[in-house]
Amino acid sequence: MTVTAEPPIADATSVAEPVATATAAATEAAQNDALKGADQIKEAVAEQSMTIAQIVDYLDSMGVTVGDTRFSVWTALLVVMVIAGVIIFARVASKGAHALLKRMTRLSPTQSLLAEKLLTMAVWAFALLIGIDLLGIDLTALAVFSGAFGLAIGFGLQKTFGNLIAGMILLMDRSIKPGDVIAVTDMAGNETFGQIRKIGIRAISVTTRDEREYLIPNENLMINQVENWSYSSRNVRMQVPVGVSYNCDIHKAEELMLEAAKKVKRVLELPAPSVWLNGYGDSSVDFTIHCWIRDPEAGVGNVRSEVLKNLWDLFQEHGIEIPFPQRDINLRGNAQFEQLVAAIAQRVDAKTDVKSGD
Repeated sequence: MTVTAEPPIADATSVAEPVATATAAATEAAQNDALKGADQIKEAVAEQSMTIAQIVDYLDSMGVTVGDTRFSVWTALLVVMVIAGVIIFARVASKGAHALLKRMTRLSPTQSLLAEKLLTMAVWAFALLIGIDLLGIDLTALAVFSGAFGLAIGFGLQKTFGNLIAGMILLMDRSIKPGDVIAVTDMAGNETFGQIRKIGIRAISVTTRDEREYLIPNENLMINQVENWSYSSRNVRMQVPVGVSYNCDIHKAEELMLEAAKKVKRVLELPAPSVWLNGYGDSSVDFTIHCWIRDPEAGVGNVRSEVLKNLWDLFQEHGIEIPFPQRDINLRGNAQFEQLVAAIAQRVDAKTDVKSGD
């Protein structure tokens, strides 16, 4: 009869202890190496110059220890220098990359702007990785806080990333680009138009004719209706309302309206200006002059003003009347009104008798 001995069952506590010990050791090593780049740079400086090494040792001696990690003046100074170097490197590299991109490619303004933004993001990401590598930061030491930190960033930067993605979409579909003229509505609900000067990461800059600059979030342009005056064509038609007297020759007045519009330099010859008879108003015959311009960013009010001034001179020259408002008043008869009329009549008769007696 053969008896087989079963292996002893391992205690859960005995298994958990080595695992916990290994985890603690790994965490301690990560904390000790959190800024190991500072020690490496310190050793490299010591090999080059003993004087500088003494200064570094003096700065390193002034510090505090938090847990298993030591923070000193040398560590803080090194972090500041690395951050400054990363920012300078990223800006210089971005400008150089933009200049190289313009020389090597022939992209449209919209495509060039999108490529520059993507290139800038890539350069800054590369610079940050270099800075982390120089400092020797072990990102595993921050694993405990990564979940909460990521959640906080997700909520806090939700609109920022939404505007960033919206800006890229606007550039890719070319619906809005720098130089376009769009209609802008302010907080009071007043609508005006402005020209897009810049499309940024968070918002676009729109400058109106009175030099007011609106910063509109990119996401708003994605979800709201936008009136783009130069999306598919830069030609914009504008209307100038005009009223003339019922006693005038409306055909002659129409000829003068066309002549007044054609005298303005910014009004296009093709499409040609036109005049429409809108209707018969209470005091005037109402017309509308339609004329086309190609540079709406230069303003439309000034064109309307020039047309009206030219038309005023032509109307004065040819005797065309611009009427004042006219109203017919109907007075209902009543006792008080009849007494008033009788009193006025008596006074008129009295004055007439006095003049005849003289």
